[in-house]
Amino acid sequence: MNYLRLLSAWIALLLITNGARPADSWPEWRGPLGSGVSQAVNLPTSWSETSHIAWRVVVPGHGWSVPVIGNQQVWVTTGIDQPASEQDATRRRKASTNSQPLTVSDSVSLRAVGLDLATGKLLHNKEVLSQNTPQMIHRENSYATPTPILDNNRLYCHYGPYGIACLDLNTQEVIWENRSLRVKHENGPGSSPILWKNLLIIHCDGIDQQYIVALNTADGKPVWKTTRSGKPHEDVQMRKAYSTSLIVDIDGTQQVVSPAADWVYGYDPRTGKELWKLPYGKLGFSNAPRPIAGHGLVYVCTGYMKSELMALRLRGSSETSAPEVAWRFKRGVPNVSSPLLVGDAIYFASDNGIATCINAKSGKLHWSQRIGKRFWASPLYADGHIYFFDYDGATTVIEPGTSFRKLAVNRLDGTLLTSAAVVDGSLLLRTSQALYCIRP
Repeated sequence: MNYLRLLSAWIALLLITNGARPADSWPEWRGPLGSGVSQAVNLPTSWSETSHIAWRVVVPGHGWSVPVIGNQQVWVTTGIDQPASEQDATRRRKASTNSQPLTVSDSVSLRAVGLDLATGKLLHNKEVLSQNTPQMIHRENSYATPTPILDNNRLYCHYGPYGIACLDLNTQEVIWENRSLRVKHENGPGSSPILWKNLLIIHCDGIDQQYIVALNTADGKPVWKTTRSGKPHEDVQMRKAYSTSLIVDIDGTQQVVSPAADWVYGYDPRTGKELWKLPYGKLGFSNAPRPIAGHGLVYVCTGYMKSELMALRLRGSSETSAPEVAWRFKRGVPNVSSPLLVGDAIYFASDNGIATCINAKSGKLHWSQRIGKRFWASPLYADGHIYFFDYDGATTVIEPGTSFRKLAVNRLDGTLLTSAAVVDGSLLLRTSQALYCIRP
C-alpha cells in the first residue's frame, strides 16, 4: 500500500510538472487563458437534443453571457425585462440615430443564476442590480451579454452601462456595486471585463464617450481611467466597440492590448498610461473579437465594415512607438467571433459561414471551407478538437491541421450566439432555448 501511495504521488507530481493538470474551472470568457484554448479532456464530439445531454435547464430571462464554472457550480448572468409600451418604444426609437432593430424596455432585473454542475439543479437566482428605463438594445443582443468573472468565491457581474457588482458566493450578498461606467451603446452591452491581479479592466466605448477603466476588486472603486486618444469618427454610430482586452508579456513587462473603434491601443495595466496606439488603416467599429497572442505576435480583428486580421509585433516597454504590422489577412475575417490559435495555425469562422485556417507566422492561407451560415460565437479548442458554433444551433467539430477534416455536426434547438465553457468531462452550451451540459 505504501508503494502504491508513493507511485500515485510520483505520477501526480509528474503531471503537474508537465502542465497536465485537471481542467476543473472556466473562470471567464474564453477560459483560463482568455484564448479559447482548454486542457479539458473527455469531451464529447457528437450530441443532439436526445443524446449525450446530461441536463438541460431553461434559465429565467435572457442573456448571452458565457457560463463560468468553479467548485462544481455553474454561473450565468441574465436579464428579465419589462417591455415598454408600443407608444413609448416608438417615441424612443425615433429619438435615436441608430437604424438597427432595437428592443425597448421599461425596466430590467439583472440577475446571477447558479446551478449544480453535476445535475443542473438550480441553486441560486439572485438579483444583482436593476435598472429603470434602460437603454435600447439590438434585438439579437441582451442586457446580460458580458461574461462574469469567477475568482476566489466572488462573482464579478458586469452589465455594461447598467453597472458592475461583486457577489459573494458564500453569503449570496452583493459586496459592492459600481454604476458610474455610463456610456451610450444603444445596441446593448458586449465587452467582458478581464482580471489582472486586483484590478478589473473594462472597455467603455459608446457613441458619447470612449475610455478604458480599472476597478479595485476589493471595493469596485476606480484605480485608473484613460480616455481613448484616437480621433473619433464623425458618425457617432461608428464610435462604438464591444471588444475585450488581452494582457500580453513583452520583454518581461505586461501590457493591455485593447481594440477600440478605428484604433488598437496598448496600456500599462498598473496605471492605465497609454503606451502606444495604431490605426487600423480603414474603417473599423463595433468590433467584438478578443485579441490572441503567440509566436511573438498579437492578432487583432478590426471589425466592421470589412474586417481584417492584423498581426502586430509589439515593442518593448521602453519604446512608445506603435507596433509593427507583420502581416494582414483580409478574407473571411469575422466582425464578432474571435480567432483561435492552435500550434502554428489560426482558425476563425466568419459572419457568413466560412471557416478559415491560416499560418500564424506568415498569414498564408491553408484552407477555407463553408461549414455553416453565420458565426458570432467564438471557437473552442479542447481535447484535441476544434468546435465552431453556428448561429442556428449547429456545432461543427473538426480536427486541427493544415487540411480540412470535419468530424461531426451537432444540432440543438434555438439560436447560439455565445461561446462554450468546458471542464473535464463536460461541455456547456447556452442557446436561446436553454443551458445544456453535454457529456460523452
